[in-house]
Amino acid sequence: MTSSANARPISRRLVVMLSLLIFAAFSAPRMDLGRIVAFASASHPGGGAQAGLQGFRPPQVETRAAVADLPDRDPARLPPFARIETQTIRERQLDPETLQPVEREVRRTWLVSPFGYLAEVALRMIETIEIALWGTLLAVLVGFPLALLRARAFSLPRPVRMLARMVCAGLRALPELLVALILVGLLGFGPPAGVFALGIHAAGFIGRFHADAFDDADQRPVEALRASGAGRFAVFRIAVLPQVRANLASSTLYILDRNVRMATVIGIVGAGGIGQELKGRIDMYDYGHAATIVLAIFAVVALLDEFAAHLRRRQSS
Repeated sequence: MTSSANARPISRRLVVMLSLLIFAAFSAPRMDLGRIVAFASASHPGGGAQAGLQGFRPPQVETRAAVADLPDRDPARLPPFARIETQTIRERQLDPETLQPVEREVRRTWLVSPFGYLAEVALRMIETIEIALWGTLLAVLVGFPLALLRARAFSLPRPVRMLARMVCAGLRALPELLVALILVGLLGFGPPAGVFALGIHAAGFIGRFHADAFDDADQRPVEALRASGAGRFAVFRIAVLPQVRANLASSTLYILDRNVRMATVIGIVGAGGIGQELKGRIDMYDYGHAATIVLAIFAVVALLDEFAAHLRRRQSS
């Protein structure tokens, strides 16, 4: 009896393993996963990684502008830390007499700002955070009423709760990137499309998270106030809100954290923020400046994670 009982889990594991192997055998060629192995191995172990590192460009933090393009700039009054550089470079030009390309030495004068690009990236990151903040505010303004309509704790008619549930599910089903792409076509390039894209999608999550928090609250104070004849608003303000205030703040903070990350992504389709700058640099094969942007995104997200963890520790203490 015991041996047959032990054989069943083993046979199930064997069936599961065989199923996974069959799935991998059919799916891996369709996903073209062989290219990953080819990149990792290349001609010898580590060759793929070395080939990738050869194309790496160090992060760029300075900006260069041709002095000829800045006729109003006074060389004696430069921005802080800026300097003038003169370089002699060889350029291919068309000889007007022979109409043949020739190489000639040309002197170029540049205005170099050592930290100019860092300042540009910082401004773009501030714009990205602003997009996330406004998107989160829009999500709360739309999602909080949906949560009130969806929650069972307020004894609203079932059709109303079902409709609110469907609206929340529909908003969550709309990816931010797709919504941003549509809104860029309607509103044009810039932050407004990003704010609405983030707010519309996140409103569905706010509606669900807050409604779940309302339903998980202790119902005994709610029933006591209802028995005393208190209205729905009084029941919510006195019996429900004090219990769920920490959960509401935590879920809203999660949405803000998520929106900051997504704001960097939707900028790729033109919805403003640092993503729009990153897309432009990649399109120009300017990987040095693109590396600076990626590092800035990583630093900001890490700081936001630490800030969110600090707030959660304060709430729990």
